[in-house]
Parts: sequence; structure tokens; C-alpha cells
Amino acid sequence: MGLSPTLVVDIVVGGLITGGIYALVALGLNLQYGLMRVLNVAHGEFLMMGAYLTYSLHTAWGVNPLLTLLITGPASFGAGLVLHRLLYARVLAGGEAAEALESRSLLLSFGLLFVLQNAALLLWSADLKGYSYLAVPLRFLGSVFPANRLVAAAVALAVSLAFYVFLQRSFLGKAIRALMQDPEGAQLAGIDLSRVHGLCFGIGIAMSAVTGSLISMLFELTPFIGLPYTVTALVVVILGGLGNVVGSLLGGLILGLVETASVYLAASDIRLIASYAVLSLILILKPSGLFGR
Repeated sequence: MGLSPTLVVDIVVGGLITGGIYALVALGLNLQYGLMRVLNVAHGEFLMMGAYLTYSLHTAWGVNPLLTLLITGPASFGAGLVLHRLLYARVLAGGEAAEALESRSLLLSFGLLFVLQNAALLLWSADLKGYSYLAVPLRFLGSVFPANRLVAAAVALAVSLAFYVFLQRSFLGKAIRALMQDPEGAQLAGIDLSRVHGLCFGIGIAMSAVTGSLISMLFELTPFIGLPYTVTALVVVILGGLGNVVGSLLGGLILGLVETASVYLAASDIRLIASYAVLSLILILKPSGLFGR
């Protein structure tokens, strides 16, 4: 297949659209795992709950899906604070080595995954749910893209960049970066480790739920859509570098481009094969990720 200008535009724009979504969901997971060593495999389930919340608000009350971000974000942030206080703070307070923290948090989040999945089954059933929003074609440089995908990607990238600015400029952001770089030194400087951990966990959950709200505009929903996004987020985190916020943003965009190119250039849908091939290559050639910690 020849690479015509139109095909190149399709791949690049389509890859950036997909990558923007990947970057946002991976940022939240990287914040939890990179700072707290909490491997939250239930991360995608909060994406699923955010998607269902937006679906319910839009279909039952007519709320604009983009406005529901003002509800899903704060609500999931609050839920994250509560979950951290009730569950994860007890694990993190044990003072074990990083490996022990990862294994304990992994078991805890597996339990949370099944609780959230079954709660969604009870509330919304296993039937496919969905709605139509901005499903109109937009023409760009000879290519056609659905307006809802462009809007979702633009919002995801805007939130990701806003979070990066928050890390660079705010006092809390500087405290988070200090804990990522030198936890012992940051605590000696007076940073409250437990408080920052709770806020980071809540922010990570909020990012996942906001991503879910955006995804609900694009795809049909089931209670089981979360786990594939958790796996994708892990791939992006490893690709960009553990604890590297810019790496997560760029890693998501790179993975989106790779997956989109594989769909256009291959005879069949080999997105999973392409993403895992990239992951394997990075683990072999540069285990710390493309951009390091």
C-alpha cells in the first residue's frame, strides 16, 4: 500500500486522537504507581464508572456530556480520597519494601476491580449502552474524522497539559515531583507523605473517570471495558518511563500512532500485536522507558 498524503493525514490525526485518550488514562496510573508504588489494576474500572455516570446524566437528564466532566471529575476525586483513606493508607503505612507494597496493593485493587464490575452489572446490566453525541463528519486536509473523536482528543490533551502545568507551577505539584525524585529528602523538608499520597490517588482516579466520560461519547459501554484500558495504561507507563509525566504524555501519543498505523497498513486489525511488540522492544532495549524516570 502506498503512503498517499491523505493516508498519512489519516494515520497522524487518527493516532493523535487515540494517543490523547491513552495519555490521559496513563497519567493517572503513572501518578499512583510512580509515586506510591500502588499497582492499581482497578484503574480502568473507574474509567468505566465515569463513562456510565456520563451516560446516565446525559440520557436521563439531558446533561451535555462535556459538562458532566465537572461532575465525574470532582466526584471520582472524592471517591479516590475515601478509598485511599479506608484501604490504601493502611497498606502504605506498613513501611514495607517497594515489592511488598506492590504485591499488597495489587491484591487489594483486584478485589476493588470485581466490586466495581459487579456494581456496574447491578446498576446498568450487561447490555450494551450508548448514545450519540457530535457524531458528524468533519473534513480536514482531504480526510474525514468524526467530530466527537476530535473533541474528546482535544479535551484529553488539554487536561493532560493542564496537569503538567500544575505539576510545574503549583506548590502541591512541586511536592509531588520532589517525592518522586527523592522521597526521604522531601519528607525531611516537611512534605506530608500520607496527605500527598491521598491527593495523588484521588487525582489519578479523577483522570481515569474523566477519560471514561470522554470515551462514552465514542463507544458503546459494558461493565467490562475497564481492564483493557488498564493494560494499555501500563504499556504507556512502561513505554514513557515510570514516574515520568511527560513520558506518559508522549508515550500515549506514540502508542496511538503505532496502533493506528498498524490498522491502516496491515491487512487485519493487529493493534494489540503492535502495542505488545513495542512494549517488548522497549523492555529489551531500554527497560527504564524511552524517557526514563
